[in-house]
Amino acid sequence: MTLKSKLLDGHPSIRNLTLLLLLTTFAILVQGYHPGLEDDAYYLAAIKRNLNPALFPYDSDFFRLQFQATIFDKLISSSIRLTHLPLAWAVSLWQFASILLILWGCWRISRRCFSTAQAQWAAVTMVAALLTIPVSGTAISLADQYLHPRTLATAAVLAAIVATLEERRLLAGILLGLAFVMHAIMAAFGISFCIFLGWKKREAKLARAALLLPLGWIFEPASDAWRQAAASRAFYFLLHWHWYEWLGIFAPLLLLWGFHSIARRNGSLLLARLASRLVYFGIFQTVVALIIMLPPRLERLRPFEPMRYLHLIYLLFFLIAGGLIGQYILGKHVYRWLLLFVPLGFGMLYAQRQMYPETEHLELPGTLPKNDWVQAFAWIQQNSPTDSLFALDPFYMQLPGEDFHAFRALAERSVLADYLKDAGMVARVPRLAPRWKKEVDATTGWNSFQASDFQRLKASLGVNWVVLAQPGVTGMTCPYQNRRVLVCRVE
Repeated sequence: MTLKSKLLDGHPSIRNLTLLLLLTTFAILVQGYHPGLEDDAYYLAAIKRNLNPALFPYDSDFFRLQFQATIFDKLISSSIRLTHLPLAWAVSLWQFASILLILWGCWRISRRCFSTAQAQWAAVTMVAALLTIPVSGTAISLADQYLHPRTLATAAVLAAIVATLEERRLLAGILLGLAFVMHAIMAAFGISFCIFLGWKKREAKLARAALLLPLGWIFEPASDAWRQAAASRAFYFLLHWHWYEWLGIFAPLLLLWGFHSIARRNGSLLLARLASRLVYFGIFQTVVALIIMLPPRLERLRPFEPMRYLHLIYLLFFLIAGGLIGQYILGKHVYRWLLLFVPLGFGMLYAQRQMYPETEHLELPGTLPKNDWVQAFAWIQQNSPTDSLFALDPFYMQLPGEDFHAFRALAERSVLADYLKDAGMVARVPRLAPRWKKEVDATTGWNSFQASDFQRLKASLGVNWVVLAQPGVTGMTCPYQNRRVLVCRVE
């Protein structure tokens, strides 16, 4: 590839850009958009606190400490200050851009692996349709339904893969560095794979991948409270994985080796190289994960989530599979494209609707939420003092109709630690474990709490508001309620 063609490759034509924009729209229509969902308890809350430091006076440590290792929240909040866009619009545009960058990276890789336009676009369309497919045993998907630093890091890693294929090592290093300051763990897997991809001589020894980095909170010792929090993350314990999750580790590697053989027979040497290096990478990372995750004495390394290397395996696996299907099956036959991607898209859309049945599929800026819990959180954001401290059921995200929306991110108020999401942060930052255990223990038995129990929370922890599921508790003053939720003062 000449220098001129390399430069042109970085700027797709109007036609190709239009197709990428359409596929990005298709991807978001399939996966949905849900700001404030699940891990956005950390990310959106951190962005909001950067914009308004008065927020979260009691509980910012539950996201602030880990965010020392990323520029993600600073980048988004800085862009909001620079553009003066409303936060909701800025975050939604960043989400669109991050999905677009991933699909652009996939298209650039597919152009180097497949000779026909049909194969190239089938590869990208396959990824667009499957962004919410679960990655076996890891509790993540290819991309989230809200803005996540993993998505931006993945886009940078894909660009680094292109640079590695072109032997532009300096550019690859810069892109991997950018990925690292977004999401260190995902970047480490990208570094590891680019080492394998750039490895040319069979007799050469494997370079060591940088999987651990000196961040102070990483090396804090474990405690019983920390172990209790870590036990809530089932994917930390490989021996507890189901048989089908183990199948999800090795089946893609076997299929990738089959793709390698097909590519070699047809003279597609770059595709063969990509597929074979994915297999070597997968085997190596599995061995690393076993070393880290099985010995009890290395329990503090489990929050590095070494099995999440499968995210990159799955992403490139579906890209290659889609390209081969486009090349050998779909071709220029429109009806074949429709027969594959229309049912696939509707199937993935249906799965998303089953996951979040009480929430609109696209929670877009300016629209009124139909979810009762989100409505209650919005009322709290507008009608309670900034320095309030709330308490909820520690398992509130699993309550009927809640659909895993995060209180902290949407209500913009401090809250006692919960068992489902805050435990994940405690697993990474052990110094939070004693506080997390104290607050979770204080709210244990929430379903049988009476007004006197909430008074106890006020006396011991300073709680002055609670959010209850209907029908609530007698003797409470509740200025807001809907068919599912009450917001009550503790007086």
